[in-house]
Amino acid sequence: MAGNDVNEDKPGCGVDQPRIERAVREILQAVGEDPDREGLLETPARVARMYAELFSGLHDDPRLHMQKAFTEKYDEIVLVRDISFNSICEHHLLPFMGHAHIGYMPSGRVVGLSKLARVVEVVSRRPQVQERMTETIADLIMDELGARGAAVVVEASHTCMTIRGVRKPGSLCVTSAMKGIFRSNLSSRSEVMALIYGGRGG
Repeated sequence: MAGNDVNEDKPGCGVDQPRIERAVREILQAVGEDPDREGLLETPARVARMYAELFSGLHDDPRLHMQKAFTEKYDEIVLVRDISFNSICEHHLLPFMGHAHIGYMPSGRVVGLSKLARVVEVVSRRPQVQERMTETIADLIMDELGARGAAVVVEASHTCMTIRGVRKPGSLCVTSAMKGIFRSNLSSRSEVMALIYGGRGG
């Protein structure tokens, strides 16, 4: 909208940063800090900008990255693995980070490989649980590409259990979503899992 300072190309469009700044000042005071001391003077603004970036996926539509698909007579698995991401757990607002592996079986339409990484980027930038993130990506592939099947595996380390609570660094959460042929056909499921994990050391 003309006349305001919101740029839709910048992360955080739609985020009320002044409100976040006020809330951060309240949090600092609540834990016994002085938000007006020198080291904390700019902290509320920094946190507001950080949240605008980390939660930008709330205001972006990942489907936009799937709209430019190509007709292709390829009917075998397409896989992009080790797509790095950072997200925020909605339970404690602490980060979880890791890698997503995305495979799909086309049905006459394929999408540029970088678009799958962009979908992960958009979906990851919102408060959520890993299970929902995994399902959301798989559903997007099925719905937008009309794929015969989608397989999404997400591996992540959650700071809500590595730096607080049980404090178990090195733990890893793995979630999967199998749709279409990867759910109904065991050999297809085995094939895509072998492509994801095959050839790795350890």
